[in-house]
Amino acid sequence: MTLDVVIIADTHLPKRAQALPEVLWRAIERADVVFHAGDWVDGDTLDALQARARRMVGVWGNNDGPELRERLPEVARVELDGVRFAMTHETGQKAGRERRMDTLFPDTDVLVFGHSHIPWDTTTPTGLRLLNPGSPTDRRRQPRVTYLTVRVDAGQLTRVELRDARTGDLVPDADGAD
Repeated sequence: MTLDVVIIADTHLPKRAQALPEVLWRAIERADVVFHAGDWVDGDTLDALQARARRMVGVWGNNDGPELRERLPEVARVELDGVRFAMTHETGQKAGRERRMDTLFPDTDVLVFGHSHIPWDTTTPTGLRLLNPGSPTDRRRQPRVTYLTVRVDAGQLTRVELRDARTGDLVPDADGAD
């Protein structure tokens, strides 16, 4: 069974933007599963995502208050078509990330994270795939606001694409540059 996944993080609504871009909402509505790796900032965004996504998996981030922390876990785990995903908001500094995540998530195939607002796509020495979608609303030092689309098929990621959140266009791959 092929599953299409949208991965977002660090929406910071309504502080960094008033709303998610319409292009992103269309991708969310088409996706089989949507991941949000924290820093929602308000419960309205969680409510809207739960209403519009077929299936939503989320975690809280460091900017999320008590209401969101009551509704969401710090770490989420889900298996999709044989691929074991885990998600958390923060993974710490760039230096040593792969080694730390291998230790913390030994029974995981893909770790989704946020916090830096910087896209990241690397594979650790043990084969753990690390994915950060950047932010669809607050690009910080990046040239664009971004999200990820992922295809899961027969126990594998068969496509991972970084997309511009305003246009939906493909952007150059993340390379773990944060």
